[in-house]
Amino acid sequence: MKTIKIIIEKSADFYDAYAENCEGIYGAGETAEEAKKNALEGLRLFVSSRDKKDLPPILQGEYDITYQYDVQSFLNYYNRIFTNVALERITGINQKLLHHYASGLKKPREKQRKKIETALHKFGNDLLTVNL
Repeated sequence: MKTIKIIIEKSADFYDAYAENCEGIYGAGETAEEAKKNALEGLRLFVSSRDKKDLPPILQGEYDITYQYDVQSFLNYYNRIFTNVALERITGINQKLLHHYASGLKKPREKQRKKIETALHKFGNDLLTVNL
């Protein structure tokens, strides 16, 4: 199955969303959530307004969608779920620094970005093993 990768990132005034590997899929909004929804609506309109044979190969047949956030967009999008206290416990990065990343005062180095990503993936995998 093919995968469409949608990038969500913070710009100066709003959030942008675009498909990295499929030209013509774009979105924007005041929040990362709005940009994500707008990009999905753009994708839906893109597919529905074209003849199936005129679609890019990635959109012909079944496909999955993945999202790639910059750290600031991710922290702001998920701030209702992951408080800075919880993220500090998961990642080992102090709350003040996480706040600076979320507000855009600082940008994480690649090593810090990877540390956050790895910790979130581990947490997600831990959740997948839970049975209630």
